[in-house]
Amino acid sequence: MKIAMIVIRTLMGLMFLFSSITYLFKLFTPPPMTGNLKLFMDGVNAVVYLLPLIKVTELVCSIALLLGRFVPLAAVILFPIIINIVLVNYYLTPAALSVAIPLLLCDLFLAYYYRNNYKTLLAAK
Repeated sequence: MKIAMIVIRTLMGLMFLFSSITYLFKLFTPPPMTGNLKLFMDGVNAVVYLLPLIKVTELVCSIALLLGRFVPLAAVILFPIIINIVLVNYYLTPAALSVAIPLLLCDLFLAYYYRNNYKTLLAAK
C-alpha cells in the first residue's frame, strides 16, 4: 500500500505541477472555449486574483506531494479544488471527466491512507 501511495502522490504532484507552471509562466495558450464554459471562465477571469491564487496553491501543494512532506495537509487543501474541477467538468464539459474522476479518486485514496492523521481533526469534543 505504501508503494501505491508513493505512485499516486507523485502522479498527482506532477499533474498539478504541470498545470500550475503552464498557467503561471504562460507556456501554452488555452484552447478556445465556447458556450457555458466560456461564460464560466470569463467570470473566473473577471475576479483577477482567483485563478492565480488557485494555481499558486496548486504549485505549493504539488511540491509538497512530490517531496512527500505535509502530504495530508496538501490532500486537504487540494480537495476543494478537485471537487470544483469535477463539478465544472460534470456540468460544463462532461468529456473531461475522464481526468477529473481519477484525480478525485487519487485524492480520496491519499485521505484514506493518511486517515489516522485526521482523527484529531474530525473528533467531536
